[in-house]
Amino acid sequence: MKNGSLLDYLKGTRGFDFTAYKRSSLMRRIQKRLQVVNVTTYEDYQTYLEAHPEEFGLLFNTILINVTNFFRDAEAWGYISTHVVPRVIGAGRAEAVIRIWSTGCASGEEAYTLAIIFAEQLGVEQFRRRVKIYASDVDDEALMQARHASSTAAQVQDIPGDLLSKYFERVDDRYLFHKDLRRSIIFGRHDLVQDAPISRVNLLACRNTFMYFTRDTQAKVLNRFHFALRNGGFLFMGRAELLLTHGELFTPVELKWRVFTKTSPQNARAMLLQPERGEERATMPNDDRLQVLSLETDPIARVVVRADGILSLANNRARALFRLGPPRHRQAPSRPRDVVPPGRAALAHSGRDEPASDGATTRHRVAIRLGRGAPSRSRGDAPHGRVG
Repeated sequence: MKNGSLLDYLKGTRGFDFTAYKRSSLMRRIQKRLQVVNVTTYEDYQTYLEAHPEEFGLLFNTILINVTNFFRDAEAWGYISTHVVPRVIGAGRAEAVIRIWSTGCASGEEAYTLAIIFAEQLGVEQFRRRVKIYASDVDDEALMQARHASSTAAQVQDIPGDLLSKYFERVDDRYLFHKDLRRSIIFGRHDLVQDAPISRVNLLACRNTFMYFTRDTQAKVLNRFHFALRNGGFLFMGRAELLLTHGELFTPVELKWRVFTKTSPQNARAMLLQPERGEERATMPNDDRLQVLSLETDPIARVVVRADGILSLANNRARALFRLGPPRHRQAPSRPRDVVPPGRAALAHSGRDEPASDGATTRHRVAIRLGRGAPSRSRGDAPHGRVG
């Protein structure tokens, strides 16, 4: 029995279509369950599922990885609160309804976080009148937990103390979310791949869900997100995710925190020629600009080397580490020292000593992996070097 047959079985019996997920990571998680229940083949595992219905829930929890918490990535939420929420509130009429969609919401902490930051700026009464939060997931068990709006002390530990006392009521050893705000949050089952998107959304949060899909599925879902958002609406993604496809649909607002805005069709062409931070006008396609921007904000020092051995790009962290000058447009790239000859696929090492403030010397070691053949403009073709 092939793994595809098992996926067909899961779709037919439980309505979960996992064919849109990255096959390698999907199979790794299924293999974990095979090991736990002590079976070796997919056929035996299907037989086990038929005899033990409770295993479906354990399998889905393993595949879907329902890991979330309040204010996950606190700095990102700080940016949303100070820069995005005011723009959403002020974008329409004073009493216009604000529609928010939290996709892959799991047990609901993200949806409740969104409620808190909007209530903080609108006030509870205005929030109740104006805001609707739609929180969706494919996991019915997680959605049931989310609807209860009940959390343990460990689950609320990342909520600032003043917000915890303001928006939660302690009952015995549990914390219950504000009952008036809870009425504005609608939890429902929704499959991003198969179901029609919610429409006229001002802010769409899709964090740490998108990265599990195949590239084709990502393109399909991004088109649905573009349809779901109002013109000028915001897309908020997770730190582990990069929006490197369909750059004509979304424009980066703050790439460090994965915040994008919807690009209206009439502005898509003009957007490609916008000045980038006061420098020369960009001449590369928007998808490539997003790749460069994502590399630039990476906290790990990285360089890009062409197949002919020419240093093409060094991000902000690498420039600071090796005291390189700022990037210059239209300047001929330079060839780094100690790089292997053009066209050779190998690993080149270069060392650099740097005195530290305490008098010690720090030795930096750089590994650059070069690919074969001529450089290409296609996404993912540029070899990357990681500074260790």
